[in-house]
Amino acid sequence: MEKRLEMHGGLLGGLVPLLVLISGLVWLSVAERGGTKPFWACAWIAIVAGLFFAKNKSEYCKAAMRGIGDSTGIVIVTAWLFAGVFGSLMAAGGLVKGLLWLGMTTGAQGAVFTLLVFVAAMLFSLGTGTSTGTCLALTPVLYPAGCFLGADPAMLALAILSGAAFGDNLAPISDTTIVSAFTQGATMRDVVRSRAPLALVAAAIASTAFAVFGGGGVARPLPEIQAQMDPSGAFMLVALIVVVIAALAGRHIIESLIYGNVAAAVIGMLTGNITPAAIFSIPAKRGDSTGIIQNGINGVVGAIIFAILILAVTQILVESGIMRRILDLAERFMARTVRQAELFIIGITVLASIPISANAPAELLVGPSLVRPLGEKFNLAPARRANLMDCAVCTVFFTLPWHIVVAAWYGAVVSSSATYGLEAPSVGIALYNPYSWALLAVIVFSAITGWNRRYAAGQV
Repeated sequence: MEKRLEMHGGLLGGLVPLLVLISGLVWLSVAERGGTKPFWACAWIAIVAGLFFAKNKSEYCKAAMRGIGDSTGIVIVTAWLFAGVFGSLMAAGGLVKGLLWLGMTTGAQGAVFTLLVFVAAMLFSLGTGTSTGTCLALTPVLYPAGCFLGADPAMLALAILSGAAFGDNLAPISDTTIVSAFTQGATMRDVVRSRAPLALVAAAIASTAFAVFGGGGVARPLPEIQAQMDPSGAFMLVALIVVVIAALAGRHIIESLIYGNVAAAVIGMLTGNITPAAIFSIPAKRGDSTGIIQNGINGVVGAIIFAILILAVTQILVESGIMRRILDLAERFMARTVRQAELFIIGITVLASIPISANAPAELLVGPSLVRPLGEKFNLAPARRANLMDCAVCTVFFTLPWHIVVAAWYGAVVSSSATYGLEAPSVGIALYNPYSWALLAVIVFSAITGWNRRYAAGQV
């Protein structure tokens, strides 16, 4: 938090990079053109604009470079590379068809099927680590299947979105889990173990809502959906178990992901859903993909570059003293007790996630510079700080239509509805996302009562 940069205009001059960044993100998001790649330009312009307010241009550039070269950022980027490939292997291995088979062969209808869809989305997002990918992969098959099996269309659609939020919140390979853990200096084992009670309680509350309000339709046969079932895809869940066990055993997240990648590739080949050539081969034409590995890495490039630019902007804000001023104000007026500090962490993280269409960058913005120093002042355990922040970015974020995952989810709902002649519900149903509101209630309850709170020195 050492102040190294002097800015023309004092506080206002130091705020220029942040104001430019947020303005650009809000503009793109409201125009429904948000995304990690479109956001590159916003961060680039923010860094450029800030340079002209720096009294020492050389130090300004060095601050940006220190942010880009931050050791925490390097770990996050590396973890994303392996997580992206893991998610691609899981999808290629037929996980969607396996989950569809698990849901359809039970004979469930109405509200019970809606509940099973929520569970299937939870498992898929845990296995792939992507909430957007979960919505895009599951909605085209599970949404029409549920509508033809008597589920309530709105609750059915929300079951997929809620399950996606659950995995984003808890999966060891999720970008938000990785960012929250490493910005707070927490081990993945401690994060997953201590976050599980929070996420599972919220999931139990959401499950009740789906079980009570998820039915009411009329069941009809749908042979086209039946034809897409494949039980062999369910075996891909074994690879997820490998990652979780390795992480809980204290293995480094990179090591855990490598084990998971190998397990997913082997299982996919044993079931016949993946061939060695699909994983890696010389393409027929120059410029074509070499296979699943390249596709998986390509899928996270946008997030990685945006994260690097965010780290640069954040470091400039830290070294210009802006984050120190915000932290001082919080400590003076809003965070004088551990309870107030935790509520402040939740609030500032939720606020950061509202204008930004991707929630991991919101964590990068507040995690190292605000959440960590404030939490350390009150001796909160690294995993506790990570959990407060990660749970917060998985609440309101999953209810607002300009966010990437909500837009992708609703687009998939509309598309699949049109394909099968169904009437799509309004995008406004996202505001009633049961898991996100349950998670917000759980994390606020935890902060107020002290349940699940842990201190760095082992106190409770």
